[in-house]
Amino acid sequence: MKTLRSMAKSSALFATTLIAALAPVASAVAEDAAAHQGSPLGPIGAGLAIGIAVLGGGLGQGKAVGSMLESYGRNPSVGGKLLAPMLIGMAFIESLVILAFVIAYMKA
Repeated sequence: MKTLRSMAKSSALFATTLIAALAPVASAVAEDAAAHQGSPLGPIGAGLAIGIAVLGGGLGQGKAVGSMLESYGRNPSVGGKLLAPMLIGMAFIESLVILAFVIAYMKA
């Protein structure tokens, strides 16, 4: 139980640090996007980028849920302990897909 709490605290600290580190990058990307007008191939590249991001996110989420269910099938008593880390991982995967969508939208 103590390990799960320390993992949750570590994950929260990592997420906060990541957001704080990427905040200046987001404003720089927005300024760069405003300075450059998109090329005619921008929408095609954006569509490919979001397609690849969704494919990777879907595969990652499927692997995460499959592994959690396999672990639960082998040892049903750890079901409650596996759910929180899996949901945190799913949120991270989904946030990366949303970030890819935002970047692709800004570049198009």
